[in-house]
Amino acid sequence: MNLLPFLIAWLLLGIAVAVLAFMRKSVASKEDDVIHLSGDAAVVTGQQVEVAKRLEAIDKWGKRLTVLLLVTGLILGAFYAVQLWNESSRAGLQP
Repeated sequence: MNLLPFLIAWLLLGIAVAVLAFMRKSVASKEDDVIHLSGDAAVVTGQQVEVAKRLEAIDKWGKRLTVLLLVTGLILGAFYAVQLWNESSRAGLQP
């Protein structure tokens, strides 16, 4: 079984996770980190609410894709180990 197409798909998934991480960093740089103690509700602007929503969406997809990346990586590694095991066990049987 050729695992190269699965490896390429797994690498593309890893690139997607990395792109999401950079997107999150870019969006988070626009976030207001200052604690407002004045009690004024108008301090939280619509822009900050929008940034928070975008960060929440990016985090949701980032977590899902990271878990998918880890699980598929473990499965791909297991298939590779089984393939190596089968090849090594048949190596001495051929005349």
